[in-house]
Amino acid sequence: MHDPTGAKWRKSTYSNGQGGCIEVDDALPGRVRDSKDPSGPVLVFPAEVWESFVAAVRGGEFDEV
Repeated sequence: MHDPTGAKWRKSTYSNGQGGCIEVDDALPGRVRDSKDPSGPVLVFPAEVWESFVAAVRGGEFDEV
C-alpha cells in the first residue's frame, strides 16, 4: 500500500469529458487514480514503466485504440 500523503494530483491533459478522466501524481510519477473517485484505489507503476507509457501515448501509439 502506498501512502498518498504529499500527493500532488493533477488531471491528465489526455482526460476527456466522456468518462476517460485520470489524475496523475506529480510528487510520485507512476501513481494514477480515477478523478471521479478520488478516495478510491490508486494504481502504482514503476517510474520507468510509467515514463515509457507516457512516451507511447505522446507518440500516438494508442490513437487507434
